[in-house]
Amino acid sequence: MRGILWMLVLVCGLAAACSRPTGKVRGVAPRGEPHTVLAVQAGDAPTLLTVRGRMIEKCPVAGCWFRLDDETGIIKVDTKSAGFVVTDIPLNTLLTVGGKIGHEGQETIIEATGLRY
Repeated sequence: MRGILWMLVLVCGLAAACSRPTGKVRGVAPRGEPHTVLAVQAGDAPTLLTVRGRMIEKCPVAGCWFRLDDETGIIKVDTKSAGFVVTDIPLNTLLTVGGKIGHEGQETIIEATGLRY
């Protein structure tokens, strides 16, 4: 009986650990189901959103912006207003970004509030 109880505790503990997001966070941890870059650029995503993809380019001087590729498209992510930079995060790192939709001229961008990598 005790063996079954310990096994149940172990299984519950593993399940709880597996359900928690892992990785390092900058700013406010992103939450919610990710939307695609295609949906963002088409205007089919909410103003506050989460997007997941690979960082393929970043500001070479200050690390205050980067471009994210999620295989449906590429979008610029601005980190200035969130108060963090990405200078030490390697290119091609998989990121989950939380933020709001913004515009820079004619370009649709994401104004990051946080990211997880």
